[in-house]
Amino acid sequence: PYVIVCNHQASLDLLGMVEVIPERCVPIAKKELLYMGTVGWACWLSGMIFIDRHQREAAIDVISQTARTMWHENVR
Repeated sequence: PYVIVCNHQASLDLLGMVEVIPERCVPIAKKELLYMGTVGWACWLSGMIFIDRHQREAAIDVISQTARTMWHENVR
């Protein structure tokens, strides 16, 4: 397992990242992207995990829950 960190500058960068990211890889994005109309819908439908960067504890809980799910389902 590994982590890819991408510092994209615009919401359209996500489209390019989709082509580069390996299969079975789920990106984590800031929750604000969820409310960006068509881009937010596309991200949500693709299974992207959203974290709230302004609430540290909530972000840690989401990432911890994701890690537990990956561990229990034996996925990378």
